Amino acid sequence: MKLLLILFALFLPSAALAQNQVAQNQVALSSEVFVERTTTDAAGRQSVSLLPPSVVTPGDHLVFVLNYRNNGATPATNFVVSNPIPESVSFDRSESAGAVVSVDGGRTWGALAALTVRNADGTSRPATASDVTHVQWRLAQAIPAGASGSLRFRGVVK
Repeated sequence: MKLLLILFALFLPSAALAQNQVAQNQVALSSEVFVERTTTDAAGRQSVSLLPPSVVTPGDHLVFVLNYRNNGATPATNFVVSNPIPESVSFDRSESAGAVVSVDGGRTWGALAALTVRNADGTSRPATASDVTHVQWRLAQAIPAGASGSLRFRGVVK
């Protein structure tokens, strides 16, 4: 039951951060979460489906989709989208180009291979996917008025 309550929080809209107030006010965000299920038919053919999660268990693969839409009359520039990784989920990878991650609660950002984590004894080690706390994209191109798009990343239930 606790896992289901934790996953309920996954349906809350993602945080949007913008370099300018105009972009923040004119771009709407929504988020969706899907569980990836593989099924095999009577002939032995496998197919992969993305389904709304009703029950998930450790090891289930999740796909997070962050949808954005510029509801304003002007292009939204310098737009940044950040999304925390739920504690019950281990980051797997981004399916959208340009993602950076944080392993310290969103204070610093970079490619996972370039980040380190401080151990309890004061030493450091290379960060791993399970250390990721946030994923972020800085949209290099302005979002035209009326335009929409989506960003995706994957995770695994711990």
